[in-house]
Amino acid sequence: MVTLTLNEEQVLDLVRQLPDERRAWLFQQLLQDEWPAWTELASYGQDRVRAVAAARGVNWDSLSDEEREERIDTLLHETS
Repeated sequence: MVTLTLNEEQVLDLVRQLPDERRAWLFQQLLQDEWPAWTELASYGQDRVRAVAAARGVNWDSLSDEEREERIDTLLHETS
C-alpha cells in the first residue's frame, strides 16, 4: 500500500479544487465531527428562518442570497 503525505497547504489546495457542493459537504462533515450538535442547531435555524419568513408572507426558499441578507438585516433592526 502506498502512503501519500501532504502538508496542510497541499490539503487546502486540494479542497479548494472541489466543486462547491462537495466543499459544502466536506465542511458539514468536519463540523459534525468537531461539533455534533451543529447539525441539530443548523436544522433548527433553517426551520425557524423559514417560519419567520412565512409569517411575513415570504417564501424563504425563493429568495436570492442578497434578498435573504436584506430580510435578516431588516429583522435584526426591527423594534418591538
